[in-house]
Amino acid sequence: MATSYLSPGVYVEEVPSGNKPIEAVGTSTAGFIGECNVGPVNEPILCTNWSTYTKHFGDFSNSQYLAHGVYGFFNNGGTIAFVCNVGTMEQAEKDGKKLASKAALYIGEDNGPGTRTGLKALEEVDEIALVIAPGQTDPAIQDAILSHCENMKYRFAVLDSPEAIEKGGVDKLPKPRDSKYGAYYFPWIEVYDPEKGNIFMPPSGHVAGVYARVDAERGVHKAPANELIRGALGLRYSITKGEQDILNPKGINCIREFKGRGIRIWGARTISSDPEWRYINVRRLFNMVEASIEGGTQWVVFEPNDQSLWKTVTRNIKSFLSRIYMSGALFGDSPDKAFYVKCDSETNPPEVIDAGQLICEIGMCPVKPAEFVIFRIGQMPTGGDVSE
Repeated sequence: MATSYLSPGVYVEEVPSGNKPIEAVGTSTAGFIGECNVGPVNEPILCTNWSTYTKHFGDFSNSQYLAHGVYGFFNNGGTIAFVCNVGTMEQAEKDGKKLASKAALYIGEDNGPGTRTGLKALEEVDEIALVIAPGQTDPAIQDAILSHCENMKYRFAVLDSPEAIEKGGVDKLPKPRDSKYGAYYFPWIEVYDPEKGNIFMPPSGHVAGVYARVDAERGVHKAPANELIRGALGLRYSITKGEQDILNPKGINCIREFKGRGIRIWGARTISSDPEWRYINVRRLFNMVEASIEGGTQWVVFEPNDQSLWKTVTRNIKSFLSRIYMSGALFGDSPDKAFYVKCDSETNPPEVIDAGQLICEIGMCPVKPAEFVIFRIGQMPTGGDVSE
């Protein structure tokens, strides 16, 4: 309502601009879950560097895989991690808990705020975008992590292969279930341990750090592949091109050593069989855009559902996607060819408005990685014109 003016004078009023910018959410905050014999249990602890981690959970001697995973994350460019220690089976038995398997520690229970355990405890931290359980290759645990990411919608799982190939060749390597919310890496990497010397460790923590580094240097739309893994001294298995020809179509991302170029991630696929969600960067780009739009349009709830609101929503989302386009994340000669936003009487007919809904359709054309680079080379005719 307009303010009543009762006496002569100059009055200054603040008028809303109607423009409510959408800010991009973070994409590289990691959620680590693992077993440690010291530190808080089932309580996600914020760690911004290795020193913060050791303050709460000790060093490499206090966990089998968790410490090396977190160290590799920070060493490769990660900056923010929430670490959830699920304890150990021995601690659980001392506390009188009867668990059928170790998977129960990770799957956890939802007993309400402040008493959630395992993956349920990570649900309380909204900022998490990557979920890592270093060294946990149990199908039940990996299935639970994928389900966690699918249910939370905007999270992506980085999974490890088993350390050893027990029977047969690489074609017998087990793979997690189909999901567009996870990626799978093989083989384990050789790292330095202050007490044990050189040992093999699961790569997921290091890989998640590479994700964070690429996000910061290039953007989430850049595939986290052909990137050096810092701290990797060797590989559990040396993979040939022929072996990768078998693994890559299955969505198993290989880590390979190249002469003069070091140890690099040489795959960028999810474990989904859906071609639309084949690539990691496409899935994570959509995660970021969807989460950003969801968070940046909360002001719309309970606003009058009319043409004015539709235009405002369209303008704000177009402005956000234009910035995404300018960063190089979308494919097209112009913004109009790279994305569209539709929020009008066609998407919001009377029956939709009467139901209290506002529907906005958004389409994006993401940039996909040049996974297969092909140069066709042939001989030129003698005396031929180069310009022809």
